[in-house]
Amino acid sequence: MTKLKLHSLDFTQANIAKLAELFPNCVTETREADGTLKQAIDFDQLRQELSTSVVEGPQERYQLNWPGKREALLTANAPIAKTLRPCREESVDFDSTQNLFIEGDNLDALKLLQETYLGKVKMIYIDPPYNTGNDFIYEDDFAEDTASYLQRSNQKDEAGNRLVANNESNGRFHSDWLSMMYPRLKLARNLLCDDGVIFISIDDNEQANLKRMCDEVFGEENFIADVIWQHSLQPKGYSGTFSIHHNFILCYQRSSN
Repeated sequence: MTKLKLHSLDFTQANIAKLAELFPNCVTETREADGTLKQAIDFDQLRQELSTSVVEGPQERYQLNWPGKREALLTANAPIAKTLRPCREESVDFDSTQNLFIEGDNLDALKLLQETYLGKVKMIYIDPPYNTGNDFIYEDDFAEDTASYLQRSNQKDEAGNRLVANNESNGRFHSDWLSMMYPRLKLARNLLCDDGVIFISIDDNEQANLKRMCDEVFGEENFIADVIWQHSLQPKGYSGTFSIHHNFILCYQRSSN
């Protein structure tokens, strides 16, 4: 059965796609008034592409920027009215153990650990979502009450945290992923001691953006290595294209001292 189209063509998006073919460097992401992200054209950059002289515009600077970066910084600095609750009945040697397992939103946990473990952690390893289109990312919003929070929760994890799929139909926007990672990395840096290190697993989808963001958060001079490792064996008959059976582990130190 043939399904009828209930809407006309979106000529704006079609034109953006055509310009992207000619000038991929002019394609960017922007945030609508309702907070949703969409692909757009950087008209200042497009004007420069079509000009034979330097076009006047905003002052240029070397930086990583995206829609929502300021809000992500605010999220990192915003206090939370939460605390950790011990589960003695599920624990082993609770009063004498040297280990601690925390279950919940990792952003909340990072904030709750700031006072006790600030500058005391030797090593951090994280394996965040890779933004492949099939994984989920946390959507952080501390500017609403609990009732509104639960009402807007279309999807939750087992702990009741709101999860938002950053899938292909959503454009797999880099901005959503960067806004999720930025506050967590800034809080993680605070926990590291002077000779502490952090290891972050990632794949091709966001490796470049993660490297740029870590250069900003930890300092470019504190980059140690980008470890490339083979995560699975290449199957037989795999030919005609490059092997993608590898991931990356970015390693940064807290201080060059």
